[in-house]
Amino acid sequence: MIIVNLDVMMAKRKISLNRLSEETGISTTNLSILKTNKAKAIRFSTLESICKVLECQPKDLLEYRGDENV
Repeated sequence: MIIVNLDVMMAKRKISLNRLSEETGISTTNLSILKTNKAKAIRFSTLESICKVLECQPKDLLEYRGDENV
């Protein structure tokens, strides 16, 4: 299972969902889907925009957890 740690990075950077949406051009709905781990996929361009604004690496946002950790 892939976990998206968007909420963790947003908290570390002290940025709201609305502000992240404004700065990335990604809708709050799509960001919310990522934040709540309900996304089935993510585009590289989306990941790139989020990383640019949050000044982080993709590894800071994405985490793999095996079935035993679910």
